Amino acid sequence: MNVDELVRDSLREQADTQEPVRPGLADRVLALRRRRRTRRFASIAAATAAVVAVALAVPLLESGGGTDVRPADVTPPNRTVAHPDQSPPTDLIAAGRTALAAYHTTTVVPRSAKQEVSVRTWWLLNPTTKKYVKTTKWSWVAVAPGLRTAAVLEQDLPVRRIGLLDLASGDVKRWIPVDHTVGGLAFSRDGRELVATTYDENPDQRFRSVESDHEEPVPENESSRTGFYVLDVASGKGSWTEARRSADEDGFGNSRQDFAFSRDGSLVWAGSPMAPGHVYYDRQGRQVEPPPGEKHVVWYVEAGLSPDGKRLAGDFAGVKHKTSSWILDPRTGEKLTETRGQQLLAWADDSSLIAWDIGKDGNEFHQRLVLVTPGSEKTVVLSGFRGTGDNTPGRWEPVFADR
Repeated sequence: MNVDELVRDSLREQADTQEPVRPGLADRVLALRRRRRTRRFASIAAATAAVVAVALAVPLLESGGGTDVRPADVTPPNRTVAHPDQSPPTDLIAAGRTALAAYHTTTVVPRSAKQEVSVRTWWLLNPTTKKYVKTTKWSWVAVAPGLRTAAVLEQDLPVRRIGLLDLASGDVKRWIPVDHTVGGLAFSRDGRELVATTYDENPDQRFRSVESDHEEPVPENESSRTGFYVLDVASGKGSWTEARRSADEDGFGNSRQDFAFSRDGSLVWAGSPMAPGHVYYDRQGRQVEPPPGEKHVVWYVEAGLSPDGKRLAGDFAGVKHKTSSWILDPRTGEKLTETRGQQLLAWADDSSLIAWDIGKDGNEFHQRLVLVTPGSEKTVVLSGFRGTGDNTPGRWEPVFADR
């Protein structure tokens, strides 16, 4: 059997067991919806290396003149892999089409009497060993569908190059240089394009208030976001568009507000403190109306649209259960059902989701990953409980990707 036949057979076999690649929302929007605490919006992680032929095949990066397009085969498709005794996890966690591809903890580092910066430590899934490997090299990580490749940014944001990392070896196989400094990344649903949010200053810096007793870090009044690149991943080529935050968005309490692609990849969008909670742009930087199925997307609810686009993960509910969330009709915003789960993070398939949820102690900050199904009372525990305090060593934040 020649290489073309091998690739064709592999893709046909994978197509029988997997659904089309879905978009991610930018890396970890931290929002406990019950308190409606606005936290940092981040690009969610669904990255890819050079995509060849179809989105079902996520390649390894070119090395030695060739490109490997074999499926990653990290675990059998749709198998649930849980480790309720691990937090943070050391071994692969997955459900349905989705895997915990990486996670990070955050440390606040003082830079001056008034300024401090949030610095992330990452644990990335090695697709060969199926274990999470610690690294302090990267400020930002987005993992590609197939779990072979990640897009990374170096520490000390913003930076002038984007790395494409082989997750098995831990080596950067290619750098994409940029003229405008970058602080966040997100990939299109088919994995062929990358939107990189550009900033003049570090979007993770905070400034303490000198006019009040309040101890929480507060951002500078004006955002340093400048615009976005749309880049072709295979070639690294693309263009930059200016898209600064409006005056209404400054003082949002959130200096990071990254762009992500719309579901069909034709537009980019970012969260907004003003109703309806998001702003969409075309590729020329003009504000436009959102697509019909995305009018009711809530930027801090990470799961977003179901893979088939028929249901939308909604905000905290807490009606039937102490911790639960709404499932919405994406076109009308109507509440369809209430599901267990305090915070909906990712769709495992069209009918179930991965979520944060609490234990019997009732502490809303004492959370673990669970698998929930709308219409069912059953939950499947996927991880152990994480720490309860912000920026504590046990307070890890997940990044999901298609496997």
